[in-house]
Amino acid sequence: MSVACVAWLQRELRYQPKDAALFLRALTHRSAASANNERLEFLGDAVLSLVVAEELYQRFPKADEGALSRLRASVVKGESLARVAAGLHIGDVMALGPGELKSGGFRRESILADAFEAVCGALYLDAGLEAARPLLLQWLQPLLDAPELAEATKDAKTRLQEWLQGRGLALPRYTLERVTGEAHEQYFTIRCELDVPAVVGTGEGSSRRRAEQRAAQKVLEQVMQ
Repeated sequence: MSVACVAWLQRELRYQPKDAALFLRALTHRSAASANNERLEFLGDAVLSLVVAEELYQRFPKADEGALSRLRASVVKGESLARVAAGLHIGDVMALGPGELKSGGFRRESILADAFEAVCGALYLDAGLEAARPLLLQWLQPLLDAPELAEATKDAKTRLQEWLQGRGLALPRYTLERVTGEAHEQYFTIRCELDVPAVVGTGEGSSRRRAEQRAAQKVLEQVMQ
């Protein structure tokens, strides 16, 4: 393993690996060797998803499934992970092929995010989940503590209402279009409609509230584009 990579492990990760070769592979792009970081990236993606989901579940006890999914997506998206990777100076120690080096691949968002996921996979294999979790959360802390993360826990109806009020626009109309099923197992279809901008969204659910939330989310996605 290269001296630069060993120094990076000690300086940035503050972790003494049992199998340093795992981290060398995690930092090897497919353009540099056939023994590259793609499999570790796959594993690290799953590990990150689990650790972040658990942390968000604990942090936001009132957030529903939809809000938690949005929160997790905002933390583990490529752009966010690339910022973490840049903070850990992963690009400085990556093994890249000549073409990627020439084109500045060590700064490319997708390459950095993938390498960070691979490092997370290597850490999981080397240390186990319980030992890896605090390190992963430490690296992700700036993302988890971001003010906009708490904002994302608001439900779709609330976010849509605040978006409209902030622009002095009329509030949405929610209309019950139909109810199907037996009395004990009904299914609701709700229409959410704005006059300005002229947008319509339809949502379905096992309760009227859930259908309204889904309809509001459809409208919110359109007006935010």
